[in-house]
Amino acid sequence: MSAEGLERQTRSFLSNEVPQIQQHGGNFEIRHVDEEAGTATVAIGGACSGCGIAPMTMRAIERRLPESVDGLEDVEVVRAGGPRAAVMPSKTDEMDEMDEYEDYSPPF
Repeated sequence: MSAEGLERQTRSFLSNEVPQIQQHGGNFEIRHVDEEAGTATVAIGGACSGCGIAPMTMRAIERRLPESVDGLEDVEVVRAGGPRAAVMPSKTDEMDEMDEYEDYSPPF
């Protein structure tokens, strides 16, 4: 499969299986796809940047995307920078460290 195919499948998964990102004012950007390595980097931003459950959403995407896209072995989800940068980075960093969210499984 081509990197374009992996990117298309990744975009489709995020649009169809995680519509909450866009429905709640967030956005995602596929930054890099490496077909040979089977890896992808996805950035989330917009309203996701200041959202309290963003760290859990990021972990869920990292876990579920490879299960759903053939040829994708590893996904890294990062926070978007620039104009899409986090509005509350200290809060989301703090929540990322909370044990309460370790086993959280969003409904997607």
